[in-house]
Amino acid sequence: MQFTAKQISEFIDGTIEGDENVKVSELSKIEDGKIGSLCFLSNPKYENYLYLTNASVVIVGKDFVPSQKVNSTLIKVADPYSAFSVLLDKYNEAVNQSNTQVGIEQPSFIHPTAKIGKNVFIGAFAYISENVEIGDGSKISAQVFVGADSVVGKNCTIFPGVKIYNRSVLGNNIIIHSNTVIGSDGFGFAPQADGTYTKIAQIGNVVIEDDVEIGANTAIDRATMGSTFIRKGVKLDNLIQIAHNVDVGEHSVVAAQTGISGSSKLGEKSIIGGQVGIAGHLSLAKGTQIGAQAGINFNTTEENKQWHGSPAQPLRDWMRASVIFKQLPSVEKRIASLEAKIKELNAIIEQYSTIQKQ
Repeated sequence: MQFTAKQISEFIDGTIEGDENVKVSELSKIEDGKIGSLCFLSNPKYENYLYLTNASVVIVGKDFVPSQKVNSTLIKVADPYSAFSVLLDKYNEAVNQSNTQVGIEQPSFIHPTAKIGKNVFIGAFAYISENVEIGDGSKISAQVFVGADSVVGKNCTIFPGVKIYNRSVLGNNIIIHSNTVIGSDGFGFAPQADGTYTKIAQIGNVVIEDDVEIGANTAIDRATMGSTFIRKGVKLDNLIQIAHNVDVGEHSVVAAQTGISGSSKLGEKSIIGGQVGIAGHLSLAKGTQIGAQAGINFNTTEENKQWHGSPAQPLRDWMRASVIFKQLPSVEKRIASLEAKIKELNAIIEQYSTIQKQ
């Protein structure tokens, strides 16, 4: 497929500087750009590549002014990253044939009571249990399990190996990547007098609202009672643990290897870095931002505030503490030196006192 710079600019509402008839046939990173490729510049630290790249077309910000000669045709837009992401999505749709698949592959199992919508694809070795509902246009890949009484909305894409336990409710336009588990048991055990643990039945479910994307190998536990909620527009990375009765607020983003303990609630538009640990029964304010590897064991009430470190603290405090922490080895040496000098002075004073008494 080939497109001219003019066609692309019309698609993303941009303005052209350069040859509007130049053609591109592939997308690339700016540092790997070559003749016939389209790339974008959003991060200023990559600006130097703009003057070196062979890419035919580069998408840049509308206010960008090059400091050197540029050989590529520029398309100026309000947000280069978002514009390029739109093109990536369209390109992916064009080349990914699975998006156009419909029908039921064999062998697979679909219970007679299941309701399958129009233009649905169900891959080989998928298992669709009793009373399941699958909405129009959804794609259920190979080896997916959908448990009894579950609902999968319209235009969902469920990648190979996903397991969806009983009574899970998925909205529309949801993407779930391979080997993720939806609705597994919450971690609930009652300690007994003899030191053993008795399992607490987890009778709730998981509710995932519209426009959510969940990465690979993520686990979302069903509620003990009620529901675990993943709200509209949430984006979850790979390898995340969401415990029972957690409520992840609308349009929040959670990076890989994060663990959110039971019954904690994330405010809408929260941003959670990688390897963050959030204790149970907490409430985080709207727009809370947590840096990578931070540990949260308290409620937050201020909206749009940044927290870093473990235990977490406000960003400015953490930055000051980090500077001090890096200086601890030299501080330790100085303290040891001062202690040695004090010891010497004490010895001299003691010796002087002894002479005075004589």
